Amino acid sequence: MCGRMALTLPPEAMAQVFGAAPANTLPEGPNYNICPTDTITVISGGPERPRAMEAMRWGLIPLWYKTANDGPLLINARAETVLEKPAFRSAVQARRVLIVASGFYEWTKDAEGGRDPWYITRRDGMPLAFAALWQTWRDPQSGEDLRTVAALTTAANSPMQAIHHRMPVIIEQTDWALWLGERGKGAAPLMRAAADEVLGWHRVGRAVNSNRASGPKLIEPL
Repeated sequence: MCGRMALTLPPEAMAQVFGAAPANTLPEGPNYNICPTDTITVISGGPERPRAMEAMRWGLIPLWYKTANDGPLLINARAETVLEKPAFRSAVQARRVLIVASGFYEWTKDAEGGRDPWYITRRDGMPLAFAALWQTWRDPQSGEDLRTVAALTTAANSPMQAIHHRMPVIIEQTDWALWLGERGKGAAPLMRAAADEVLGWHRVGRAVNSNRASGPKLIEPL
């Protein structure tokens, strides 16, 4: 599961890390509480186009939806079944991107059922690159094209299972080109859990339980 994230890096730094040209429509940052339906930053590429840093709506809208709310909000796609689902099948084969994040949140419950948030990042300090797929959806009423994206998730690795049974598929820097389709085919094996030593986490305050909360205090350790 990946339902909330943060992006604190400036666009210039991200462009340098990913070797991507930034678009003029990137969301303003930093954002410590990115929620579904927000505009997020993604990295796109391909065999015949330069790598770009672009903006997309988090929450994939299938082509057959008559309105953006015509069905479930598809913020995630399960790696185990993504090639079987009509909403994701063609996208994962031909329209793959990387979602850029500084960290993401997951929750555990205390003895009283209260939700305790955890902030999860890479141990090496690098930005996270989530495997993702995108789809252009045309609003039948306005005729506007909206580019929408879903993150891939998989079964959690052993350390992460203490917090949640699912985790985002994280693509390592050496595999970015393969996932984006810049370096041939064969990206399916990348849809797996990260190695046990990749991620670290700490408890944060419950303020982030509200999707209206904002500011750097959201990621400060308790």
